Amino acid sequence: MKKDINFPKVEGVRMAIGRKKNTVSDDYEFHVYLINENDFSLENVLVNSSGYSKKKTKKTSVLRHYLHTLAPQSVAKVELINPDLFALVNQFWVSYYRDQEVYDKKFVFMPDSVTEENFQYIESLDMEGVLHA
Repeated sequence: MKKDINFPKVEGVRMAIGRKKNTVSDDYEFHVYLINENDFSLENVLVNSSGYSKKKTKKTSVLRHYLHTLAPQSVAKVELINPDLFALVNQFWVSYYRDQEVYDKKFVFMPDSVTEENFQYIESLDMEGVLHA
């Protein structure tokens, strides 16, 4: 039964949407990053990403990204994200192993949460972005 399964709490793992000036144009490029702030590696990391409107009338394809290992105190670029998608709910479901135990967490960026007033400097990315705990 589901109540008998231990779901360990995810700590020290964060998602961010960072922005960087495009070298060719004056536009920004936005990428999604997975941040491991722990002193241990994350193994067999799977990130499922999807976007949808609140009424579920619009939705994106589900993208799946796999990382064999995410080292301690490191960052992985997961995907490029189009700014037009910021009007949708953007969900990133992260699963990984640690000591043969499965951890997972959903990171949800609500519509219009990736805005100028929410950008802050993110030291681990060395760029501005919106950080999700």
